[in-house]
Amino acid sequence: MAKKKDSRLKKAGVSGYNKPKRTPNHKTKSHVVVAKVGDKIKTIRFGQQGVRGAGKNPKTAKDKARKKSYYARHNAQDSSPDKLSARYWSHKVKW
Repeated sequence: MAKKKDSRLKKAGVSGYNKPKRTPNHKTKSHVVVAKVGDKIKTIRFGQQGVRGAGKNPKTAKDKARKKSYYARHNAQDSSPDKLSARYWSHKVKW
């Protein structure tokens, strides 16, 4: 018996759960993901359109400072943010 694909995946244009995708045509948000934790499913839009993150290994002092400032502004002390939050996905994908 074939499993029916969730309509939220099709609407968001992603290939599966927990797989973020860029949304260049969205007015304000740069990415979308349909997050799933257990039985909970949530569509999350995150990231400011037009802003690039510093990446996982920032090379310049300017990028290192940008990353440090971003984490200070967005309560990065919490080492394990909820997977159903925009903060989790922004940290994982953009920063």
